[in-house]
Amino acid sequence: MAKEKKAKEKGVLTESSLEFFRNYINNASPVGFESSGQKLWLDYLQPYVDTYFTDPYGTAVGVINPQEKFKVVIEGHADEISWFVNYINDQGLIYLKRNGGVDHQIAPSKRVLIHGKKGAVKAVFGWPAIHTRLSNNDNKEPQPKVENLFLDCGARSKKEVEALGIHIGAVVTYDEGFEELAYDYYVGRAMDNRAGGFMIAEVARLLKENKKKLPFALYIVNAVQEEIGLRGAEMIARRIKPDVAIITDVTHDTHTPMVNKIVEGDVLCGRGPSLAYGPAVHNKLLDLVQEVAEEKEIPVQLRTVSRSTGTDTDSFAYANDGCPSVLISLPLRYMHTTVEMIHKNDIEHTIKLMYETLLKLTPKTNLSYF
Repeated sequence: MAKEKKAKEKGVLTESSLEFFRNYINNASPVGFESSGQKLWLDYLQPYVDTYFTDPYGTAVGVINPQEKFKVVIEGHADEISWFVNYINDQGLIYLKRNGGVDHQIAPSKRVLIHGKKGAVKAVFGWPAIHTRLSNNDNKEPQPKVENLFLDCGARSKKEVEALGIHIGAVVTYDEGFEELAYDYYVGRAMDNRAGGFMIAEVARLLKENKKKLPFALYIVNAVQEEIGLRGAEMIARRIKPDVAIITDVTHDTHTPMVNKIVEGDVLCGRGPSLAYGPAVHNKLLDLVQEVAEEKEIPVQLRTVSRSTGTDTDSFAYANDGCPSVLISLPLRYMHTTVEMIHKNDIEHTIKLMYETLLKLTPKTNLSYF
């Protein structure tokens, strides 16, 4: 029994929480169409919060101690990059526009789901065979571009495409899900940043299971539309008006080929969450997080950002009259691909760092500028 309690205090993931994580990653939740993912997330979160609400665009929020005046946010974002159906030709081939920063170079030969009016339709990104590519007139292989990528769903006319419920504006997601690799690595699309949504839900679970009482209202925020400009965070920050915000997102593992450490910093999967220095990151709040990491022996990595963090931290930091905000990032390989890779240890350490920071934070914590 003592061993089980100690495991809980350390934030060790349970099989039921990992099962939720698998389902959450496997569920499509594209920018602007996050509702099914948000429902999954809220269903998991509800036992651990006192109340919850959603805003008009779908950001989901669970609240602990809603009666308290001092407000603290922990936040991740729910949306994944995707495509829009933009044009259907007479032969039944489907051309696309981006919905967020989706990488066109990985698209050829990928399997996708087109989310139409009659449900999901399977399709593939077609691409000419290597034999034909090498026999063209100028001997130059074509490169994938948004304008030459197309989907083939098996239809051979525009009418057949439309009969499947596919329409202009239908959203398209990759049909690849959660996998486990050797040495405690997890792989899937949309780890950026449904891993963040998972981790903040786990913080709420640990607070409930360990019967911790917080001296403030805690808002567990799963924001929408981060991938197109931090829009969900912008809206919800104005609504909640928090006093402190702890944001979690992903950052690049810079130990993979073709990533410049001089530019991106030195971050490695499995070596702990990454803490960022930057204008939007509140120095005293960052000091507090670092103190907690040292006290609780939680490994962390440090990096810097220029001008903006590029995450929802910016929306919270600069909202209203200014909100002391900090960014805790999960190292990730192969961002904006279908094989985003994270390490189990980093997930657990990030959860523990947020959890322990909340236990140390009080409304009287000195976060004044001077």
